[in-house]
Amino acid sequence: MQPYFLPYIGYWQLLHAVDRFVVYDDVNYIKGGWINRNRILVDGRPAYLTVPVRKASSNRKINEHLLQPGRGWREKMCKTLEHNYRKAPYFEETFALFVDLIASETESLAPFLVRQIHLLSAHLGIDTEIVTSSERGYGNTHLRGQERVLDICVQEGCEVYVNAIGGRELYSSDRFQALGLELRFLESGMAPYAQPGVQGFVPFLSILDVLMNLGRAGARKRLPEFTLI
Repeated sequence: MQPYFLPYIGYWQLLHAVDRFVVYDDVNYIKGGWINRNRILVDGRPAYLTVPVRKASSNRKINEHLLQPGRGWREKMCKTLEHNYRKAPYFEETFALFVDLIASETESLAPFLVRQIHLLSAHLGIDTEIVTSSERGYGNTHLRGQERVLDICVQEGCEVYVNAIGGRELYSSDRFQALGLELRFLESGMAPYAQPGVQGFVPFLSILDVLMNLGRAGARKRLPEFTLI
């Protein structure tokens, strides 16, 4: 999976479900996607929290992108989070974590995101092995889409490949079976939880919303709430 900025609970359920997680950082950046942004509640409605990226381009790889310099955007994020979640039951615990998550002074987007994956995994008690495709050096950048994923699976010696439910349109189980691999998809089924100031429930927000409202222990209990199909 590509590295995303503070992704929703399903990303962490996927991490929790597997033995090894390959952070796919040497594929093309997706403008307008989830790599550098996610949603939180602002005045009770979903709104983006966005990491500014210099000259973002879908024609360059994720690990070729740089963050905007300076601490201004980090400070703005902190103020936004504090203003909208200071009354949440686990604000202090989660806000301290968030400050640490964005504190990295690296100029490179990929290490910034990979560090968050490691820190949040530890916070959630996920002990899955995490590797990055660029550091692994698969030598398969000439391949595209499913064929490159298949080659990574073969090189990693895996038996089962698990992807998020949104990947069902991208992969062929027959192609995986031809190489002796099982293809599975994870469907997140997390039950609603209380979100102060919201009528009803807004699902699939950043993991920050889960942590603010359920805390570390509560979020951990929700990791098994998925189905593999």
